Amino acid sequence: MLDITLLRKDLDAVVARLATRKNPQPFLDVERFRTLESERKRLQTGVEELQARRNALSKQVGQLKSKGQDASEPMAEVGRIAGQLSEGAASLELIQAELNDVLMGLPNLPHASVPKGADEAANQQVRINGSKPSFTFKPKEHFELGEGLGMMDFETAAKVSGARFVFLKGQLARLERALAQFMLNTHTA
Repeated sequence: MLDITLLRKDLDAVVARLATRKNPQPFLDVERFRTLESERKRLQTGVEELQARRNALSKQVGQLKSKGQDASEPMAEVGRIAGQLSEGAASLELIQAELNDVLMGLPNLPHASVPKGADEAANQQVRINGSKPSFTFKPKEHFELGEGLGMMDFETAAKVSGARFVFLKGQLARLERALAQFMLNTHTA
């Protein structure tokens, strides 16, 4: 999730960086964000002003009571302010929840060095480590091997949880479990 202060400080730069992912960028409704943010500022300022007024009145009540004078009028106003404060805090909480929903929908910003492009075809090759092996046969992809051995089931997984999922079976499932356990043990020991 992006830090909201980044959007508050430099919204145009965030939108420009999001546009490098896809142009025009579909991730952030800028007008909705600006509307929510201005409403949040207005509500927060109002709540803070009410708190300051309540504190001043509470101090006045204390001074009047210490002098033995009637403090019913400032006390009644403090009661009215308390109701307004609870309404303002509830509204502020709703606005904040909407802002969090907006932030949760935003992807991470791409690094400035990432080339602009709609898909991976725009990527640039930075370096190659080692050399590609050559085989006397046509090598199979991992999923071809797994399906051929009956250890990977894409069709059932697609029915259960959607595309790009796989069920692992038998020794392959045990191997994945062992690797996960090994990494957990390595990082927690």
